Amino acid sequence: MVLGIQEVTLAIIVGTLAAIVYSLRIMVLMERRIARIEMHVENVVGKVMREELKIEKKLKKR
Repeated sequence: MVLGIQEVTLAIIVGTLAAIVYSLRIMVLMERRIARIEMHVENVVGKVMREELKIEKKLKKR
């Protein structure tokens, strides 16, 4: 079976669209992972800040 120029062009366009959709899917997954990492970092920073405040209060009492 020999493909004509129209079929080849259509196959290229469909392949390109599929690659774009796949890339967008990967980008969404990565964005979700990064958002989760940022949330964990914020939690850790909050804990460190609370500990720092406790230490400062203890030092001021002396």
